[in-house]
Amino acid sequence: MPGETAIEITQAERTDEKLVRGIGIPALTANIVSSTIGAGIFVIPAAIAKGLGPAAPLAFVCCAIAMLLFVTCFAIAGSRVSLTGGLYAYVEVAFGRYVGFLAGILYFLTALGAVAGVVNVLANSVALVVPFLGSPMMRIVVMLVVYGSLVLINIRGVREGAGAVTVITVAKLLPLLLFICAGLFFIDAPNLSWGAWPSSKSLGDAMILLIFAFVGIEVALIPSGEVKNPARTVPRSAYFALVVTTIIYVLIQIVAQGTLGSDLANHPDAPLAESAAKFLGSVGRTILLAGATISAFGFVTSDILSSPRMIFAFGRDGALPEFFAHVHPRYRSPDVAIITYATLAFALSVSGTFEQLAVLSNVAVLLMYFLCCAACWFLVSRDVRSDGKPFNFSGMKIVPALAIIAIVWILAHATVREFAVTGIVLAIASVVYLVRVQLRQKS
Repeated sequence: MPGETAIEITQAERTDEKLVRGIGIPALTANIVSSTIGAGIFVIPAAIAKGLGPAAPLAFVCCAIAMLLFVTCFAIAGSRVSLTGGLYAYVEVAFGRYVGFLAGILYFLTALGAVAGVVNVLANSVALVVPFLGSPMMRIVVMLVVYGSLVLINIRGVREGAGAVTVITVAKLLPLLLFICAGLFFIDAPNLSWGAWPSSKSLGDAMILLIFAFVGIEVALIPSGEVKNPARTVPRSAYFALVVTTIIYVLIQIVAQGTLGSDLANHPDAPLAESAAKFLGSVGRTILLAGATISAFGFVTSDILSSPRMIFAFGRDGALPEFFAHVHPRYRSPDVAIITYATLAFALSVSGTFEQLAVLSNVAVLLMYFLCCAACWFLVSRDVRSDGKPFNFSGMKIVPALAIIAIVWILAHATVREFAVTGIVLAIASVVYLVRVQLRQKS
């Protein structure tokens, strides 16, 4: 096994040698922050306040502690497997191609649930600006227009898709920073006071939803093969990004809670916009609604650009029929993969609410994190290393164990339905994978 692992790493490194290692700490930190802070934070504060009331900021702190364990595992693994692919590369090196394939399927489920949930946020934000578009039928039309336009853009080529992505980062961060800086002066302190510690169930229920706002680091770590000195850059960037993200999130919740109080839970579609209206008037409300709409559209734009490539890769590598790796004869884009992914995401968007889809996405991502944390322990135990001195510290082996315990505790608050959906998808994917392997061996 150690010999096979070394051979796999060497073969992958030969491919990654063609890439330029030009990503340093500032760039990777910014990429992680940009990938993490998305449309979810514009609506999640109301759902968290509904379950925890004034103690809602506590859920953000607990989530950040859990993420600290997960990020440490990613940093340890990333310093030992500096390959393009991020978490999936760590899992594949540790456990082989089949388990790596399952990690890819979990990422696929995570992406589908996330983009479908965010499109719900987008539809809600549009309906608040143009009430005519708020009826059930018009919501479906809005979703269809969003997916259809992005499919056409991305089929025409990756340059067009990438160009649409570049406008989102500043557009989504500026309204949030304005909200925080202005709102801190209008907080009513009694709205933040809480006497009793929340129950374990209410805190766990909040965290399994809130984890949606914190995930994203796994996407930013995919280009690990292009990171300068990954043993140093990956840990520092991940920690810096987690600190920045947590501070922004806690301040957002404090401002929303401090200005609206118990009324925060009554605005599930646009809590930050309603809070901004308290201290910035209708202009502030419009700015936050526009921010939520832009952030949601930006996330979907970025996702439709990248996630369908997973279907294309499965078709290319034989895990799915070769048809899914079809390339458009004129635009040279993975057209079948893009259409397939958008169709599945549209169906999920129509059938679920943001909270349902967020939790479904979180179950998949937490299972993927579980595999990565287990891979981290394996890589450390086997002393796998590929590029320079790995990230080491005293008591390092205990971190994956603590991370796995945290994941199991959070997942204990998911419903049977959410586990069933994930389990069925993994079972079907496993059958398809094994059949494809058998067919390749026979041919």
